[in-house]
Amino acid sequence: RTPCTLNSFESLAKQGYFDDTGCHRLADSGMFLVQCGDPTGSGRGGPGYRFPDELGGGASYPAGTVAMANAGPNANGSQFFIVYADSGLPPDFTVFGRVDEASLKVIRAMASDGQDYSYGDGTGRPRNPFRIVRVSVG
Repeated sequence: RTPCTLNSFESLAKQGYFDDTGCHRLADSGMFLVQCGDPTGSGRGGPGYRFPDELGGGASYPAGTVAMANAGPNANGSQFFIVYADSGLPPDFTVFGRVDEASLKVIRAMASDGQDYSYGDGTGRPRNPFRIVRVSVG
């Protein structure tokens, strides 16, 4: 249901785009997510292109959801987020995957260390740095 999103993510993964990158944002109240996919670590980086949302209507974001982060409608690039506790986000983000329970346990433990509120919107840099070692496509 999300061919553009999956093709983009797979292509970037095969190029090593996500390898050895940090996750730059943590939301630990209300949204409960960690945001990754920006190799600059600034929250402003991306692959140099954007593609449209692939919304099926009525998206929900239970724990384990992987969805595209964006700067508004049809502004997807490389940034994505992983929801680690059920979140009531608006249905504006393309859902394209899930993490397994073992991964969710690790994310929850790391998120429990909190964040620094540096973004001014109730989110910030994780106090316990998240790092993607390698993304592989199987």
